[in-house]
Amino acid sequence: MNDHPPSVRAATAADVPAVRAVTDAAYHPYIARIGVVPQPMEADHMSDVAAGCVFVTGEPVAGLVVVSAFPDHLFLDSVAVHPDAHGRGVGRRLLHFVEEHARALGLPEIRLYTNALMWENQEIYPRYGYELVERRVDGPYDRLHYRKPLSR
Repeated sequence: MNDHPPSVRAATAADVPAVRAVTDAAYHPYIARIGVVPQPMEADHMSDVAAGCVFVTGEPVAGLVVVSAFPDHLFLDSVAVHPDAHGRGVGRRLLHFVEEHARALGLPEIRLYTNALMWENQEIYPRYGYELVERRVDGPYDRLHYRKPLSR
């Protein structure tokens, strides 16, 4: 039996159904709270996977991140952990991967936003070194924008 945590790998077309299922399971509880379908649930998962933006962990897939590289930062678009995998370090593993990925790309910081009503995230992100930059309303979404500068 191997005690190493599963690695994080680039998603493939074969992972798209799992990416959709994990994303939906992770974000579905927020629909009632925020009053709209969370944006990650409406993403074009096939297109994101084809663009190399989706990274998964677990067999079967228990968690994933969607990231996009920009000249001055890595944007963390979504972190999704299946509710059945909560408390197993999946989210932590994914956030560490995002940092490693940004550093490997030579990017100086990570940026993300979360819905203001997803208060769990407001406790999690600061624990990983993210600082609140601003609160901004984008259409139906009231968002808290965070950044994490990466030391060289």
